Amino acid sequence: MSIKQQQEATRVQPVIMAGGSGTRLWPLSRAGYPKQFLVLEGNTSLFQQAAQRLADLGGAGQQALPPIIVGNEEHRFLVLDQLRELRLEPDAVLLEPLGRNTAPALTLAALQALESGQDPVLVVTPADQTIGDGAAFSRALRQAVQQAAEGAIVILGITPDRPETGYGYIRTQADGTALAVAQFVEKPDLATAEGYLREGGYYWNSGMFVLRASRWVEALQAFRPDILAATQAAFAARSVDAKFVRPAKAEFAAVPAESVDYAVMERLPGSALMPLRMVPLDAGWNDLGAWEAVWQVAVKDEAGNAARGDAIVTDSRNTLVHATSRLVSVVGLEDVVVVETPDAVLVTDRARSQDVKKIVQRLDSSQRGEHTLHRKVHRPWGWYDSIDNGPRHQVKRIMVKPGASLSLQMHHHRAEHWIVVSGTAEVTVGDKVILLSENQSTYIPLGVTHRLANPGKLPLEIIEVQSGSYLGEDDIVRFEDTYGRK
Repeated sequence: MSIKQQQEATRVQPVIMAGGSGTRLWPLSRAGYPKQFLVLEGNTSLFQQAAQRLADLGGAGQQALPPIIVGNEEHRFLVLDQLRELRLEPDAVLLEPLGRNTAPALTLAALQALESGQDPVLVVTPADQTIGDGAAFSRALRQAVQQAAEGAIVILGITPDRPETGYGYIRTQADGTALAVAQFVEKPDLATAEGYLREGGYYWNSGMFVLRASRWVEALQAFRPDILAATQAAFAARSVDAKFVRPAKAEFAAVPAESVDYAVMERLPGSALMPLRMVPLDAGWNDLGAWEAVWQVAVKDEAGNAARGDAIVTDSRNTLVHATSRLVSVVGLEDVVVVETPDAVLVTDRARSQDVKKIVQRLDSSQRGEHTLHRKVHRPWGWYDSIDNGPRHQVKRIMVKPGASLSLQMHHHRAEHWIVVSGTAEVTVGDKVILLSENQSTYIPLGVTHRLANPGKLPLEIIEVQSGSYLGEDDIVRFEDTYGRK
């Protein structure tokens, strides 16, 4: 594409909504590592799949820009790590200090996009959906971008293939060569959903929107100026750290929590403010909202069973087994979901998989930790896996990325032994710095300042044995930290 053609091309700004905790996919999805970052099939996460799909939007008079990511402060390094695996560089990573639903999140993205002095077309997608037909997805999006460039707000509506009661619906009507949105319909009962399919003109609401950044600001000003003003105040007082953009926490806490649908979209039909249109999408879409949806898109055997990991399924039908750390065997089950992780196992009727969130609520109310973190916990520098623990000891496997280091820290209540399994460790203990290689070890006394770093080009793995009166993760006093943690 020539320079002149690039200047004339419609600037397309992907916006990926990467917040959310994915409670209905527990125990695989946890607050600290939610479903959008999980690899459920293949070798890429749902978030990575969304980023790849939107990176392919350029061409045919459309210039794709680097994506804007809207996510949680706690997941910022997961976002960067997973984008680096794809060799994608984001335009910005907007970090919400607390959840305020999708309308404020989209407003932050629109304000960021307008900072360039341009008014790009935003292609807004959740990070936790799957698409089976990438070519059909790209065709539908290019059509939506063309309509949005002319001033419309466009929703991608999913062509329904069954009377689904778990999704909201969009009722459409012809508007020349386009489809106008006539009405948003809440999740129906089965009889109503069957009627929608017979009548035609109804589509599932995908949660994907295409619109110019200025159009969103204009619509929000008309319908929810309180959300716009509060979000603008938080964005104006933002701090910027490389690609991380942090809206001011106090100001953002004052933003009303509201969804894109309730704040704007459901108010547009019948309004003269701006056209609201829909482009049909028939591309094998699924929002993976629960384990039932995972079973729907999974590869199955002739009996309808889907298995991932080390699983043996015998004399069973229409069953999903997901094993992560050990052999899982099932016999004589039908329409059942079994999900195994190192610290939790879920067994549920497939038809009740939406109710898994009730288990997460129970875990939260009883102040247990299994809804928040996995046994294997990812950190900016790598990960640790708590493989054994008792009243006065804990054993961890620790992996440190090449060139990364933990904070300079001290513990009041525990001492530590470190044994290098592979790689090279640079260890600071008090005022001494030593290098350790495979099979070498060291001792960190209680109350002594220390740091673990990986100076090499290969991952460093160690075994850490902690001993002491208290072994909680909050027994850390940080003196220096590369990652901005206190």
